[in-house]
Formats: sequence, C-alpha cells, structure tokens
Amino acid sequence: MSDDKGASSTRRPSAVVIGGSVTGLCAATVLAQYADVTIVERDTLPEGSGPRKGVPQSRHAHVVWSGGVLAFNDLLPGFVDELVNRGARLVPIMSGMVSKAPSGVWFRRWGNSRHYNLVCSRDLFDAALRDQVLRLPHITLRQAHAVEGLTGDTSRVTGVRVRSAERSATLTADLVVDASGRASRAPHWLKGLGLPEVAERRVDAGVTYATRLYEAPGSTVENDFPLVSIQADPSRAAGQGGIILPVEDNKWIVTLSGTRGGEPTKEPDDFVPFALGLSDPVIGELIKDARPLSGVTTTRSTANVRRYYEKMERFPEAFAVLGDAIAGYNPVYGHGLTVSAQSAIALRDVLHSSSVGAPGVGRRIQRAAARPVSGSWSLAVGQDALYPGAAAKPPTVVEKALSRYVDRAVATGARNPRALGALLDVMSLEKPATRLFSPDMLIPMLFGPKAAYLDGPPLSDAERKAAAS
Repeated sequence: MSDDKGASSTRRPSAVVIGGSVTGLCAATVLAQYADVTIVERDTLPEGSGPRKGVPQSRHAHVVWSGGVLAFNDLLPGFVDELVNRGARLVPIMSGMVSKAPSGVWFRRWGNSRHYNLVCSRDLFDAALRDQVLRLPHITLRQAHAVEGLTGDTSRVTGVRVRSAERSATLTADLVVDASGRASRAPHWLKGLGLPEVAERRVDAGVTYATRLYEAPGSTVENDFPLVSIQADPSRAAGQGGIILPVEDNKWIVTLSGTRGGEPTKEPDDFVPFALGLSDPVIGELIKDARPLSGVTTTRSTANVRRYYEKMERFPEAFAVLGDAIAGYNPVYGHGLTVSAQSAIALRDVLHSSSVGAPGVGRRIQRAAARPVSGSWSLAVGQDALYPGAAAKPPTVVEKALSRYVDRAVATGARNPRALGALLDVMSLEKPATRLFSPDMLIPMLFGPKAAYLDGPPLSDAERKAAAS
C-alpha cells in the first residue's frame, strides 16, 4: 500500500476525506472523478486482510443487504465479483437463511426472492475495498495522520489541521468530507469555528455483542450452509439474539447479543450456554460440538446516534458529513455498510450537477446524504426505542403504532411470498418504508392467502446432518 499515488494537479479542485473507512473509501471513489483527493486516516491500515485498530466491531458478524450490493456495484463495477472470488457469498433471502423474527415467527424459506445478503468477514471486505479504491488515480492516502480540526470560519471550511508522529500541517481543500464514523468530532469542530451545536438524538438499547470464531463443522462448507439468525424481541426486558454467519476459509462467525440485564459475557465457557438459552436453542445446538478458533470478543458501543446536520440553520460552505458520522446504528440491523455506499451515491448525484467548489454544494450534499440515513434510522429506532431506558423520552404514540404495523408486516411476510418481497424491499434498503403500505403487503395482510406459521427453525435434515458430521 503506497502513500504516494495521486499526484495533485493545479487544474483540478482538491478534496480531503477524513477517514479511510468504508464510507471514506466510497466517497473518495466519487470525488476522484472531479478532484484530487487526499484521504486522511489516523490508523496505519493493514496490508491484506487483517484487523484494523479503528474498527473494533470488525470481529462481529456483518452483512451487506442487496440495496448495498447494488450501490457498491454502481460505485465500483466488479467489486462484488472480486469479493466472491476471494471467498464471499451472495446468500439469497430467504431460501439461504434460517431466520426468526423479533415477534417470534420463523420465516419460510421461500425460493423466489430477488434479495440477498453479501456475506464475508469484515476484514476481507475492507481489504478488497482498499485494494480497489487506493489504486484509482487522483487519490492519495495519508495514514497515521490524525485530524485535529477544521480551518476556516462560520461561512466556509478551507481545510483541515493534521498531526502525525513527526509534525503538524494544514491541508487546504475546496471540499472537506467527514467520513470518520460514529466517533466523528465534527460537532466539536464546527462549534470551534463558531457555529451552533448540531441537534442530536440518541437511542441506546444497551446491547452487548459477543463473538467467537468457529471452524465450520462437518460438510457444511460443501453444502452452502444457511445463515442462521434469531432476532431479539424488544417486548422482552432483556432482548437476546444471535447469528451464525458462514464466511470464507471454512469458518463460522457466531455473534450473540443481549440488552441490559441479559448481556453475553466474554467468558468462553458462557458462550454456548447463552446460545442454548435463546428463544430457540438452534444456534447453541449447531455450535456446541464445533471447534472454536478464537476467544470471545465483546463490544458495548452499540447506541443509535443521529446528528441532524441537514437541519442546521447555519452550515459552512465546502464541508459535508457522510455515512455513520451522520448516524451510527445498532449493528444488529446490518445497515451500516449499505448506508455508506448509498451516501456516496448521494454525493455523486449532487456532483453530477454541481462542481466541487460551487456555492452551496456542501449543504446540498448534506441534504442528499440524509435521505438514505433516515430510512435506516427509522427501521433501527422503531425497534430499539421500545427497550426500557433506551431513550430520554419514551416512544411516541405514532412510533408505537408504526412498530405494531411493522410486526404485522413481518408476520405476513413470514407466511406469504408476495408480502415478503415488499418487506425485503424495505429491509434491504432498496425502497422506502412506504412500500410496506403497497398492495403487495396490504392485500395478503388483510385477505391472504397465508401459509401456516412454522413451529420451529426450517433446517433440513440434510443440513442438520452436515453440521453434526
């Protein structure tokens, strides 16, 4: 990995991207079509597939919904194919999944859905993305550099102050994009320029995640073993869930979760008993005889945090915030990577009609980027706000009514393939939540037909045998 690519040109505008995150790499991909881009990254990024210090959650299960796959393919043609060549899988929903909804119903494994999850380890995903983006022209990486603040004033951002182990410097830019993730310091930086505080909402269900890596048992590798998921029920005081994610190199990533009072621990001896104690023991049964390849990694920074930059009355020129620096989500919903790519698509849409240094371009980017963030935010908060103590204010009457409707939509989707298609259009972030009120959902919900509820996980005898062999 080189820091010397992308020599600047006086004929091109300049842009600085704060953070070599997935959002930052996607944003740099777009910006490089219009400007010379410098990515400022505080970590030293790994060569190849390996853990990154700034992504402590990378050990846990990650998926990219089909809305994200479409966005990544749009931004970087061939990227998803390269991931699959390196061991990732495109898992069809629901035929390739065994999934229990928060309401307790099991989804049938309908085989005619056009939706899917891209499944692999986060380390592989990040490595493949770096490999493709950092070889593009007009992109320079400055790693092991921390951004200390913005330069400029209340009307315009002119660059960033950076610090490395050797020195401090100022990088000027026609556009600065903050893609530094949920730990973003943008609210502090903007306040330092004299701007008011950005409005923020926090919904924290108190979820703890615990993950352990296992060798894929028996003949599951040859048989494309399904993704197995038990989603937490927010109507229970300690919502607990788990997932088995079959990934590359014949491994299973197993992530367990629990809210306040029902958290998993980091003790290896507690891992399987916790899984067996979920609302269905299927995950525990599948891993109890499997060979662990790691200890248990836990994470507690799982709050949903939304910053409303697009609503600020005063917003500086030449600055924008993208991805999970706008909103960080409870990872259980698996939307973070998808929103990263969709935020970059929003950036590209603005730059199709506005130059990098045009007046008002930062605010237009901010408003455009808020749209994919808002869809995912509504889905996450609609569930997490129901947990006791999750938010400073209890859910509103409207939020409770919408949550009940979504539960009904899920129950209908579990029993009718037409309704399931509408549900997955929304869950995969391909279409807005209004799709849940379309005839494809309402007709099956009100009139049927509906198959009977399943009384247990839809694992075939062959799949159970493969996991036990």
